[in-house]
Amino acid sequence: METEQSDPTNTGFDAAVDGVVAPTDALGGTLRLVRTDDFDSLDPGNTYYAYTWNFLRLIGRTLVTFDTAPGKAGQRLVPDLAESLGESSDGGRTWTYRLRPGLLFEDGTPVTSADVKYAIARSNYGTDVLGVGPTYFRHLLGTEYGGPWREPEADGPVTLETPDERTLVFRLTEPFAGMDLLATMPSTTPVPKDRDTGIGYRLGPVATGPYRVVSYERGRLAVLEHNPHWDPETDPVRKQRARRIEVHLGVEPHEVDRMLISGEAHIDLAGFGVQPAAQERILADPELRANADNPLTGFTWIYCLSSRITPFDNVHCRRAVQFATDKAAMQAAYGGPVGGDIATTILPPTIDGYAPFDRYPVGDAGTGDLEAARAELVLAGMPDGFVTKIAARKDRLKEYRAAEALAAGLARVGIEAEVLDFPSGDYFDRYGGSPEYLRENGIGIIMFGWGADFPDGYGFFQQIVDGRAIKERGNQNMGELDDPEINALLDQGAVSGDPAERAAIWHRIDRLTMDHAVIVPYLYPRSLLYRHPDARNVQVTGSFGMYDYVALGAR
Repeated sequence: METEQSDPTNTGFDAAVDGVVAPTDALGGTLRLVRTDDFDSLDPGNTYYAYTWNFLRLIGRTLVTFDTAPGKAGQRLVPDLAESLGESSDGGRTWTYRLRPGLLFEDGTPVTSADVKYAIARSNYGTDVLGVGPTYFRHLLGTEYGGPWREPEADGPVTLETPDERTLVFRLTEPFAGMDLLATMPSTTPVPKDRDTGIGYRLGPVATGPYRVVSYERGRLAVLEHNPHWDPETDPVRKQRARRIEVHLGVEPHEVDRMLISGEAHIDLAGFGVQPAAQERILADPELRANADNPLTGFTWIYCLSSRITPFDNVHCRRAVQFATDKAAMQAAYGGPVGGDIATTILPPTIDGYAPFDRYPVGDAGTGDLEAARAELVLAGMPDGFVTKIAARKDRLKEYRAAEALAAGLARVGIEAEVLDFPSGDYFDRYGGSPEYLRENGIGIIMFGWGADFPDGYGFFQQIVDGRAIKERGNQNMGELDDPEINALLDQGAVSGDPAERAAIWHRIDRLTMDHAVIVPYLYPRSLLYRHPDARNVQVTGSFGMYDYVALGAR
């Protein structure tokens, strides 16, 4: 067994934000992660939670990925399955990737370009069966292809070519400057067609990364062990620093914190930080505080107002809610300033294009402008307020308490909002991401948080404000916003190779979306993350705003 060569002095509060805590390349023991609910899905083509995307990099490899490095360096693009970053031609309409030689699935069969094409086809065109993840490739590749389950004899989208077993050629309907960013997404993880079980694939995805799933009991425990056919010589990003990885699921939030502090678990998988009670304890104890990090996550905590559900089909009702929001109380639900900074824009400070502005000021104390809210209610023809419902995830206790604080703030101007609780695991598939469910149940306010699918304004905005991205399942455009000007700006930003022009476009979209008032930003979150001292090689990655799970090990 290799001798561990970690540096125990490289620790302290915020040490993992821009550095590596307890660095080592040694193979350790069992890394134990813990989570309040379950993964949304371990199927790389059917997932939309950031922590799941981060975790899946242990199991599957993508065409391109983010470097394993702390802070901003963790946003650097590096080839993964591909030998190099994409080769662009035809003015950015054609992109070519060539796979590394010697890539194998966990059963020893070769990985081919057809396996990557099939993965992209099932995730982007098979939304009748899957439906949770983003569909950027479908938009860019076009074609009338109906997906692998509707057209099982077809060879996928004709605009994605596989001229040989190692080459993929993407022929886009329009230029797209950020193709390498799309190539990092889990949907480029190869899937062998003969092993695909549709919706059941989430229980046992076929590994190409250093670990394979050996058991998975949803809501209770997932176990990963060494993938014998993973070759580190073909992988520039990953190392194995744990013999075994256990993910304990469905654990009550305060119990998660207890497990971390006691050493029964090393890291909270969700990456949202400890609960307020544990937060106070950790910050007050120098020994515990030395094992904590408080990064800005790159997310914005928001809630959406559905423009197609009464009374939020009236813009003045939406604006009344904007003004009546008690953002200070919602911030308190996350533990106060250590939980994040009060937000006034949708785009977070970590994304190019962010510029501060405040379309709906809620006062210096952040508690709301009730007179402005009442004036909007008068314009809406509802001076006495109205009744609605709020969807929130109770296992995300801070989000649920923020929803309660929101309801209390709205009640001050006569808006009665009942808070309903839902599980995280299928929140987007069945509840908050289902426009039909929201309409049938009169749920006008939907709580969630949003971070970029990749660190760029297009990757942040497209799924939540593009009218063409509205889906009946796994929908992220919960305001059901469809503004031709915003759609056109997204297309303009997608083809631009000028960083300054792109940044100006993202800022313009931010302002236009706030005019519609379908999204209410209330917090730029900071997570108080706790790393148990037995965790090794701990670093916060700028690509996900949480610990980099590919880097982690355990003593």
